[in-house]
Amino acid sequence: MKRITIKDIATEAQVSISTVSFVINGKGEKMAISPAVIKKVQEVAKKLHYRPSMIASSLRTGKTRSIGLIVEDISNQFFADLARVIEDEAKNIDYRVFYCSTGDDDARSEELVQSLLQANVEGFIITPTKNLEKTIDLLLKLQKPVVLIDRYFAHQKVSHVVMDNYEGSYSATRFLIEKGCKNIAVVNNKSQMIQMKLREKGYTDALKEAGIYDKSLALYLDYHANEKSRIDSLVAFFKANPKIDAVLFLANYMGLAGLQAFRGMGYKIPEDISVISFDDHDSFKLHTPTISVIAQPIEDIAIKSIQLLMSQMTDFDAFKVEKVLKKGTLIVRESV
Repeated sequence: MKRITIKDIATEAQVSISTVSFVINGKGEKMAISPAVIKKVQEVAKKLHYRPSMIASSLRTGKTRSIGLIVEDISNQFFADLARVIEDEAKNIDYRVFYCSTGDDDARSEELVQSLLQANVEGFIITPTKNLEKTIDLLLKLQKPVVLIDRYFAHQKVSHVVMDNYEGSYSATRFLIEKGCKNIAVVNNKSQMIQMKLREKGYTDALKEAGIYDKSLALYLDYHANEKSRIDSLVAFFKANPKIDAVLFLANYMGLAGLQAFRGMGYKIPEDISVISFDDHDSFKLHTPTISVIAQPIEDIAIKSIQLLMSQMTDFDAFKVEKVLKKGTLIVRESV
């Protein structure tokens, strides 16, 4: 199908190309074009389904009406769901979203930021990797609007929107204790990112308050390990600690590996072990029994991150840094 140009509109409306250009770019009145001609050009443009060139518009205005979204792993359902809502919210204000995954790799993260800078995106929503703080500082020096999601750097003055990870983990662990569990394990990764530290601290504090904390019941998995290695590590850990009667997985990919490990070991849930995982997943709903989760407020995080980004893009000098905590939800299913 032939792309409609302003020349086509000018021919149909029987006006000059410059007249169409002024009208399309909202300068009709300023250039003393009559209301009748402005209306005629707008009607012809609509009739011909004219869509302005984003490239041409960017060259002319310096604006691309685009946002860069950098997440850890777009194939993970949590990040995929988050990206979908952010994209929907951006579409409502006529912005496009370019999104990509870091794989929790610092070098890859820096490359993606540089690529999006070259694409002239107007703002960034980022799930930062461990050593990305200096790159984010650079974006701030360049006066590029930035909002961090899911995690942040404690001493950096940049807006972020995250779940209250401490409260979510604390509440889930308290729930397991109230259900009579005595030997509650935690499965974390080795990243030492702030959201993972807070999740483990919530778990630890709840157990210490109950007088049943056992530091030996913590397993730390390598984020970059393949699924088989994760499952093997989980099997070895639970075989070495047969007294464990409950486990809190601090991310859904670890919870999914755990379910496979338990199946291979012949564990019955919740008879042999109770299970709660961070971040809901379709597999948790379809599993028999269904798996209890700490669900993140994905829609709230997405909407607030767009709002904070837009406030920066509207007036970078006037906006104030906001650090927003959103409460998660413990969804109790059949695994406890």
